[in-house]
Amino acid sequence: MITKILTIFSLALSSLSATEKQKPNIVFLFCDDFGYGDIQALNPDKSKILTPQLNKLASEGMIFTDAHSSSSVCTPTRYGLMTGRYNWRTKLQNGVVSGYEPNLIAADRPTVATVLQSKGYHTAIIGKWHLNFNYQDPETGKIIPKKGGKKAAPIGAKIPDGPTTRGFNYYHGFHHAGSMEGVIENDTVIAHDPTINMLPRITQKSIDYINERAKNKQQPFFLYVPYGSPHTPIVPTADWKGKSGINLYADFVMQNDHSVGQILKALDDNGLTDKTLVIFSSDNGCSKAAKIPDLQAKGHYPSAHLRGSKADLWDGGHRVPFLVKWPKTIKPGTTSDQLICLTDFFATICAIENIPVPANAAEDSVSFLPALTGQPITTTRQGIIHHSISGHFAYRSGDWKLLLAKASGGWTAPTELDMKNKPDTPKAQLYNLAKDPAETTNLYETNPEIVADLLAKLEQDVTNGRSTKGPPSKNDIKNIILWKGPGEARVRKKKTKK
Repeated sequence: MITKILTIFSLALSSLSATEKQKPNIVFLFCDDFGYGDIQALNPDKSKILTPQLNKLASEGMIFTDAHSSSSVCTPTRYGLMTGRYNWRTKLQNGVVSGYEPNLIAADRPTVATVLQSKGYHTAIIGKWHLNFNYQDPETGKIIPKKGGKKAAPIGAKIPDGPTTRGFNYYHGFHHAGSMEGVIENDTVIAHDPTINMLPRITQKSIDYINERAKNKQQPFFLYVPYGSPHTPIVPTADWKGKSGINLYADFVMQNDHSVGQILKALDDNGLTDKTLVIFSSDNGCSKAAKIPDLQAKGHYPSAHLRGSKADLWDGGHRVPFLVKWPKTIKPGTTSDQLICLTDFFATICAIENIPVPANAAEDSVSFLPALTGQPITTTRQGIIHHSISGHFAYRSGDWKLLLAKASGGWTAPTELDMKNKPDTPKAQLYNLAKDPAETTNLYETNPEIVADLLAKLEQDVTNGRSTKGPPSKNDIKNIILWKGPGEARVRKKKTKK
């Protein structure tokens, strides 16, 4: 009898050990201002920038053709990726942050990194944070104020509320483009380095991290690589400058593509490829700083067939490349047209780990794990909410998309300001994306029932403090303004539950 019990116990331990060994490493490669059409594999007819490494990644895994960032600009999307929650539920109602302020992620809010840390993962971020943190004088401990044109904090400055306090064991990188010269490691500014060196630095540090973690075969790791490229400053190194034959942006995209290849090669070299889930995406669409008209004149369309670009409510602002490779789980060369959002990364991680989403967390996250094997995503969410740089809202449900804006809601002409003196223009837009993916025919005035349905769903998702079923939640601010006009403080208030 005792022998039988010991045998059963031994088998249970063996099974547990096998399960633990099956935990995948996770590498999330996250570009900055990288358009949906900047990858040849996603835009074969209108892409002129060579992206061999990303093409290869696409062929070895799955392409999501209808993936979206939660916003069409940097900070909001990063908040959503880390927390599984829309940024406008916080004080960040428009624009981006610029550092020298408390972390936008509340100290008690679970993040993807804290969840993975709790499941035994070693976690690292190498690259751009852009979610705020403070700097402290190392001698006095006083918070350093942001003054005038100061960009990078002084060497030696301490960071009391950075990524290492939000679930990451290791951090090497910078805050945002405006302070890229300030190189940070863990909680300390360690150097000032010209911006042109940041992409090579991120690449090498990521390779070094993979090489180091490969020595510990028992502990899985999560490596988050939020590049600062091809966002401004657009600074390809000398060996890449001019390689595209198009412009500097195209050169920088090619260098970024090469970086992805180098990081994936590090996985290969260490025998980790088959044990690693790799995701590549971007925080929003291509920026106007890329000189889009010049790119198009040479046959390259960074938003592919989509209208708009970074900052906009049109899909070119927030439909992003999303490539996933997971050997032995994802069939190579597959495509999914299921609708997902970057906020969904959180719930997907929980599903992979076979744990429930933590209470009062990831209120806007749905697992896309079933899609990786060709199965339909199961969701309690009615739709996805889009948000522009100016705080304009849009709602996507099925084939329909409602935009609470007269124009782009961002930087692309016509802007909301352009429409200010055109009272006959419909106050909102409605598109059927199945028939009109370029968002050219506004159906707002001819489909009042669909408009009413989508608006009601949007209002409910905002008011409830979450867009998925789960424990009651609430927004961080009382009033979230759904309807916005050009230069107006508010047009219509929508109160949230207390």
